[in-house]
This record gives sequence, C-alpha cells and structure tokens, in this order.
Amino acid sequence: MGIFKKIKTLFFVSLRIRKFKLLSDCQSVSGKPEIAYPILLKGQGKIVFGDKVKVGVELSPGFYSGYGYIEVRNPESVIEIGNNVRLNNGFSIVALQKIIIGDNVLIGLNLSVSDSDFHHLNSSERFHPNPPSEEVKIGNNVFIGTDVTILKGVTIGDNSVIGSNSVVTKSVPENVVVAGNPARIIREL
Repeated sequence: MGIFKKIKTLFFVSLRIRKFKLLSDCQSVSGKPEIAYPILLKGQGKIVFGDKVKVGVELSPGFYSGYGYIEVRNPESVIEIGNNVRLNNGFSIVALQKIIIGDNVLIGLNLSVSDSDFHHLNSSERFHPNPPSEEVKIGNNVFIGTDVTILKGVTIGDNSVIGSNSVVTKSVPENVVVAGNPARIIREL
C-alpha cells in the first residue's frame, strides 16, 4: 500500500470509524463484523452480528462521507444480522421490536428497514408513545438492491431478490423477484 493510500485510509476511513464507535451507545452488541465503513450503534436493546458480516464497500457512493445506522430503541428491541451478510453504504436499520436478517444476504446502497411507523397514524394519537410495531424478517440468500425501503411487518422469503428503488410494504414469498412502489412480484426464480 502506497503512502498516499495509507494517509487517505487513516484520515478518511479509520478515524471516522473510530469516531462513530465512540458516538455509539448500545451496550449489548455481540459478534465482530468486518467494519470498512463507519457505523453508529444506538439504543438500549440488543444487536447481534453473525460470522463474516462485512459493513461498507469502498467502491460504492458515500464511502468517504456517509455512515450506517443501527438502532435498537427500547430495552426489548433486537436486531439480528446473520452469517456472511454484506451491507453496502448508507444503511439505516431501526427496531422497536425485532428485525432479523438471515444468512448470505447481500444488501445494496441506502437500505432502510424499520419495524414501526414510529408514530401512530391516527392524528389524535400521533404524539403518544408506543406506536405499533411488527417484526421484520429477511430470509436467507436474499439480494436487496439499491435504495430499498422495507416497512414493518414484512417477511422476505429465502432466495428472493428486491429490485432497486423498491418500497416493500407486504411480505414477499420465497424465490421471487419483486420491484416497484409498492413492490410487486415481477417473476419467479
């Protein structure tokens, strides 16, 4: 590695990773992901990383400017990330209840996953605490494209593909390609 690349890595990657590690406040984190990109771990719940989880892709947009965000908001909140998962840059995963990402999942740039709307939809209750939450489950061998949003209560079946720019509002069966807003089945695999 040349001297310029070492300096660039120190100032634009390593120091930013350390900064976000210092800003992280989640006390219950298990597993040792390979972190090539800053990640902020927040909340009172539990975050579990499986084996061979890789965070960040140098050859993708936002590598030198963005960060990933994982929040387990409440003491009972859980986010489990399976084995051999690849998370591209600019992701946000926020759980009030539970989000599970299976094994061998490939996740594109700018993923957003949440298990809640974070506010009641009824206008008279919008500022009340404890909005509804429903578990999100992403199966094994799933490929999620760029700029995908996955909403509360969704289960994505094993081996499925979520097309770029999709908003997944309903569960997806195994072995299909879905795309669109809202995401619809395009074809079977």
